[in-house]
Amino acid sequence: MRILLSGVPAFGHLLPLAPLARAAAEAGHETALLTSSGMAEGVAPNFPGVPVLAGGPMAEEVFAEVGRRTGNPDAAGNPTPEAVAEFFAGARVDLSTEQALASARGWRPDLVLAEATDFVGPLVAAALGVPWSVVAMGPAVPPEFTAPMLALAAERYSARGLAPTPPRHHLDPVPAALQTPGWERPEGHLPVRPEPPHRTVPGWVPPVFEDGAGKARVLLSLGTVFSRPEVLEEVLRGIDPDAVDVVANLPTGALPADRPGVRFVPFASMRQLLEGADAAVVAGGSGTVLSAVSAGVPLVVLPQGADQFSNAQRVADAGLGVAVQSADRVGGALAAVLGGPSYAATARRLAEEVAAMPDAGAAIDVLVAEVAATHR
Repeated sequence: MRILLSGVPAFGHLLPLAPLARAAAEAGHETALLTSSGMAEGVAPNFPGVPVLAGGPMAEEVFAEVGRRTGNPDAAGNPTPEAVAEFFAGARVDLSTEQALASARGWRPDLVLAEATDFVGPLVAAALGVPWSVVAMGPAVPPEFTAPMLALAAERYSARGLAPTPPRHHLDPVPAALQTPGWERPEGHLPVRPEPPHRTVPGWVPPVFEDGAGKARVLLSLGTVFSRPEVLEEVLRGIDPDAVDVVANLPTGALPADRPGVRFVPFASMRQLLEGADAAVVAGGSGTVLSAVSAGVPLVVLPQGADQFSNAQRVADAGLGVAVQSADRVGGALAAVLGGPSYAATARRLAEEVAAMPDAGAAIDVLVAEVAATHR
C-alpha cells in the first residue's frame, strides 16, 4: 500500500510522523512525505529512504504572507487566533495546494496521514478521493483556534469545488492527563505511543561534571525555533550551580565555554539529551513535552511561542511540572520541581501510561486493514 504522510514544513510538525513511516516500511508499505522540498535534507535522518514530495513553500515564506494579510509581523511569537488560522488554513493552503496536488497525483497514494495542523494533506485526499486520518502532535488545539481554521479551510475547499471529507481515524499520542480541557474523544480515536525522534547523533557522549556527585542533573533546551542565547543566559543566572548540574543544549551556532555546573552541548536527539536527567527546562513544544513524558522527566516550561503557551498550562494542570512566563522565574520553579516528590511521581506514572499505549505498527495495521477491506 502507498501511504502519503503530510505535514507543515517544520521539524516539530514532521517528526511525529516518522514512527509511522518507519512502521509502515517495516510492514512492507511504500511511504512518501508531502511538505516543502526545503525540508528534505533536514528530515532525511528520521525518514530514511522516504522521498519528499514538493508541497509548497517553507514556513518563512508563509509567515511573511500571513504578516501581509493580517498585519501581524510575528505570528509565531504572537499566535493570535486570526494569525494562526491564516498560517495553517489560509496562506499555507493558498501557496501550497497547486504544487502539492501535482506531486500527490504523480505519486498516487492509497491513504493520507496528515498531522493535526496540516490542511493541505486533507485537501489533497479529498481531491484524489482517498481516505485520510489525522495524526495529533500533542494536546488538541483549543476551540478558539480550531474554529477560525476550519472556517478558512472550508472557503479553500469551496473555491476548488471540493467538499471536506472527515478523517477515518484520529491517531492520538497524548496521555489523558495532558489533554486540552473539554476535549472529547473523536470518532475513530486510535491511541498511539509517542516516540522521541529516532535519530541519534553518532558519537554522542553525555557531558561529565567533575563535582556532580549528589547533585541533580537538569536539561536546559529551548528548542530549535525560539531558542535565543539571551534567554538561555538569563535562565542560567537563576540556577544555583552548587545545587544543580545543567546540560544546556544549543542546537545552532558556536557553543560558549563551559562553566562551573554548566556544560554546553550541540544538537542531539531528545532521547539522548534526556538521558540521566532529573528534570528539564524547556520551551514546551509538543514533541519535547511528549519526549519528556516518555522518559519520565518532570518539567519547568518557559513558553516562547506557538503552541508552547497552551502546552505549558497542560503540564502545570497535570502536575508534571511548573509553568513560568519569564526567565527570571525558572530558578525558583526548578527548585520546586526538584524538591517536590509529587512532580517526579507524576512523571513516572505518565511514563508508565505511555509505555502501555499501542505502538505505531499497531496503528498502521488498523489503517491499512481498513483501506484494504474497502477495496475488496
